[in-house]
Amino acid sequence: MSETLLEVKDLKKHYPVRKGVLQRIVAKVHAVDGVSFYLKQKETLGIVGESGCGKTTLLMMIQRLIEPTSGSVSFNGQNIFKLSRNELKNLRRNMAMIFQDPYSSLDPRMTVADIIGEPLEVQGIAKGAKKLEIVKEWLDRVRLPSYYIYRYPHQLSGGEKQRVGIARALVAGARLLFADEPVSSLDVSVRAKILNLIMRLQKTLGLTSLYVSHDLRTVKYLCDRVAVMYLGKFVELASSETLYENPLHPYTQALMYAIPRLDRTIKKDRIILKGEVPTPVNPPSGCRFHPRCIHIGSKCTKEEPPFIEIEKGHFIACHLYE
Repeated sequence: MSETLLEVKDLKKHYPVRKGVLQRIVAKVHAVDGVSFYLKQKETLGIVGESGCGKTTLLMMIQRLIEPTSGSVSFNGQNIFKLSRNELKNLRRNMAMIFQDPYSSLDPRMTVADIIGEPLEVQGIAKGAKKLEIVKEWLDRVRLPSYYIYRYPHQLSGGEKQRVGIARALVAGARLLFADEPVSSLDVSVRAKILNLIMRLQKTLGLTSLYVSHDLRTVKYLCDRVAVMYLGKFVELASSETLYENPLHPYTQALMYAIPRLDRTIKKDRIILKGEVPTPVNPPSGCRFHPRCIHIGSKCTKEEPPFIEIEKGHFIACHLYE
């Protein structure tokens, strides 16, 4: 088995809610509330869930762009929350982020050469003619003409902007790639091309990846394992094949059965979730999914289910499987 590159243990982020003249803390937003997982080298883990469940906050904490309330993140055996400023700068060379919106993630005042070349200068890798040479190499890798180095973001299409964003993320030699809904804002006609580009780069560069998306079909296409997140917690984690063929948590089942299918001969009882996602300011007691669950029992309202392994590599947090 390949070596573990990233390990997350009981990671939490609670934002204080303040009121009054004295700005007293009256509540807390439980954005991420006790997430643990590991990631092997060259593996891709997908994270799915409804908007507001904490997916992006989790990615930001793992990169230490947001400080956690508690928990730890180890990259290649190093706890990133204990690193000095210089050590963290060196570490970030190994991490890269592809943002959701290519329109707002690129500086409109910078040329493509400056955008892609900036990480090279910040990390002290290359400047001047050497930097331009590397930029042109990466333009070729992301399938853009070399003369694009003189263009500005407003002269590029959405797909071309995202290709520039991908080149910028990986130009410094990252080993761990974060992708936060990288194709959700793009036209349907170019999404497949960008996904194929990401997959090709993952294989050729040997990247380890964390991929966040609402599109369950995309996650199945890209990821080795998939984690389902609900209201700040993981409720199920398994290999992509296992999760899509045999989802066990009621929330996962509802998500999977909502995927449109072309084959009408395949009939499954569709699960309709009732109610709305509870507020993370005051999450429900016990199992956080119990107000919307069709299998609710007395234990579900009182005790929080542990995140346990019910078979090799398949984890779930549900009292039905204890």
